[in-house]
Amino acid sequence: MRAREQKPVIEAGSTRSAGVTRARWRSGALRLTAWTAGRLRAAGLERGAATAEYAIAMLGAVGFAGVLVLILRGDEVRQILTDLVRGALTSAP
Repeated sequence: MRAREQKPVIEAGSTRSAGVTRARWRSGALRLTAWTAGRLRAAGLERGAATAEYAIAMLGAVGFAGVLVLILRGDEVRQILTDLVRGALTSAP
């Protein structure tokens, strides 16, 4: 009876050179190296993504602040806020 030949474990997204023996591949060291290389390749595709997201959020916040300043400069809004503050300060229990 022939022994069943085992195939090496190959992680998804990893590359394996032709000279690597099965025993060495199964040892774990090469598997970890291939996994690490795959993760680094995947991370390289998203480099700077967080910075771009923060920049977009910052632009949105600045735009919203600009609109808010324009609204608060109006005389009607200023009068409403002034009345609200005066009412809160004069109504003592």
